[in-house]
Amino acid sequence: MDKIITFAVPCYNSAAYMDHCVETLLKGGEDIEIILVDDGSTKDNTHEKCDEWAAKYPDIIRAIHQENGGHGEGVNQGIRNARGLYYKVVDSDDWLDETALHTVMDQLRQFAHMPAPVDMVVANYVYEHVEDNTRKAVNYKNVFPTGRIFTWDEIRHFRTSQYLLMHSVIYRTQLLRDCGLELPKHTFYVDNIFVYQPLPYVKTIYYLNVDLYRYFIGRADQSVNESVMAGRIDQQVRVTRLMIAAHDVLAIKASQPRLGRYMLGYLSMMMTISSIFAVIANTPESLGMRTELWEYLRQKDPALYRRCRYRATNAATNIPGYQGRKLSVSLYRMARKIYKFN
Repeated sequence: MDKIITFAVPCYNSAAYMDHCVETLLKGGEDIEIILVDDGSTKDNTHEKCDEWAAKYPDIIRAIHQENGGHGEGVNQGIRNARGLYYKVVDSDDWLDETALHTVMDQLRQFAHMPAPVDMVVANYVYEHVEDNTRKAVNYKNVFPTGRIFTWDEIRHFRTSQYLLMHSVIYRTQLLRDCGLELPKHTFYVDNIFVYQPLPYVKTIYYLNVDLYRYFIGRADQSVNESVMAGRIDQQVRVTRLMIAAHDVLAIKASQPRLGRYMLGYLSMMMTISSIFAVIANTPESLGMRTELWEYLRQKDPALYRRCRYRATNAATNIPGYQGRKLSVSLYRMARKIYKFN
């Protein structure tokens, strides 16, 4: 591969803010690749902007235009076309910190000279809350060793607000291809699959304690807005079902206890999110989806069902009855205010 890293930037009607994203990526140097995936934009000049950037930096930037397939298909296109040894997704309304990017690039260049480059690199990310102009950095100092390559056997406990997100991971590109990752089209929240399905294929990890990714949050139309998530509960449930089907988590836990513990916690968190947003939507259809999702897990793996169902977070989001549902929503909103996760 002739580039150190490919940055894939899915773009959908994002002309108003994508320039800032691209400008920060260009700080990475000449040995990066940026793939701008125009996902069938029709409401602005995203299509033209992608082509303009590619014409201005032909050795770095490529533009790919596709029929609308959703964020996941944008990620898929990037994986199919990437020429970089490593692969990272950057959403078009987010950006990277220049100083942290230089640190990351220096480390990736070292890995590129190794006979067996590291499989996954992790860095911190920062929530940039537009509504109150505050920032919240998420780091992994308590979870990962720093300054050396390590394996899943050496990781420590993740806190509730500390899971790996698309913002924090950089994968070796060939690993994503080898594990058969293919995100579903026309589906939101597929980033959860991106940071879950490949994990058992990851054998070596490196953590950089730098605040690399800046995650812009707070726009009313964002997919993580509470009302938007409640309105898309069917897609949240779809993603969770795909994650349940992706791996035998308890078998992984038996062979790789620490990785399995993490994946069990993440899957349980996904069940919590699906449950609470089904309750927030509060329609017969959404509540039925919640019931069906838990029944799917029970039939698929009764032991895994029990491990997830009786965790504290799922107990709190599945309190029976009308008053129980009101209490569940109140507990969720209190947690959101404390942890500021969306």
